[in-house]
Amino acid sequence: MSSPPTPHGLHFSLDTPVPGLVIAERRVDGPEATIICVHGGLDRGGSFARLARRTERFDFVTYDRRGYQASRDLGPLGFENHVGDLLALARREPGDRPIILFGHSFGGVVTYGAAIVDAAIAQLVVTYEAPLPWIRRRNGTGTPTLEDPQLEAERFFRRIVSDSAWERLSEVERDSRRRDGPALVDDLKSLHAAAAPFDIATLKVPAVYVYGDILAPDFYRSLSAELALLNPLIKSRQVTSAAHGAHLSIPDQLAALIAELWDDTCASA
Repeated sequence: MSSPPTPHGLHFSLDTPVPGLVIAERRVDGPEATIICVHGGLDRGGSFARLARRTERFDFVTYDRRGYQASRDLGPLGFENHVGDLLALARREPGDRPIILFGHSFGGVVTYGAAIVDAAIAQLVVTYEAPLPWIRRRNGTGTPTLEDPQLEAERFFRRIVSDSAWERLSEVERDSRRRDGPALVDDLKSLHAAAAPFDIATLKVPAVYVYGDILAPDFYRSLSAELALLNPLIKSRQVTSAAHGAHLSIPDQLAALIAELWDDTCASA
């Protein structure tokens, strides 16, 4: 069951496999597959609305990860629980429906983790600029300010988006971002833990690592090359005129790319 559409064209689903996990979706007639989108740190599922409106061949599902926004009260946190939520959400789809996982930033780390736990859960994994610091660390990234999650949330937003964007937020919006600080810090802690959350070489699902040409393209090109050496199933694509928030800035281009990658996967199956 779904609610009436939101202004974004997404419907909030009343059929959630994890109590407290808030899901939104856009269903189409005769879908070829279902795209499940997983957001990154200090983001929310609604940020994929522009991408959803440009997706006509696939059912589209997105959600607020536990600890964030409408799912903020769902606990406990932890990388394994984020992976478990995604697995439950994927298993909620019809058994004969192929699934494409799309993960933005830290959401890409979650999609890899889920596909490694259960290779049957998806037929294609697409990630956008997913941080994998245990494979290659980018200069300028470091451990979070664990003592003050709200301060870390503001600092993260200012660094990843911009100071000016933070200043344009209303006080209510700033407070909402700060309240997501504990979940953000938990995400960052999992990236900087002593042990990697998974071995990318064990991924058995076709995957494509996508990155833009604005934010550190040389770094992402090197990371993509290293991923291909570790696991030949992982290909890479660079997109043009794309910063870190490609799902917001170039949704047409990204939707077309996902459809193209799906066609390539079907052709090689």
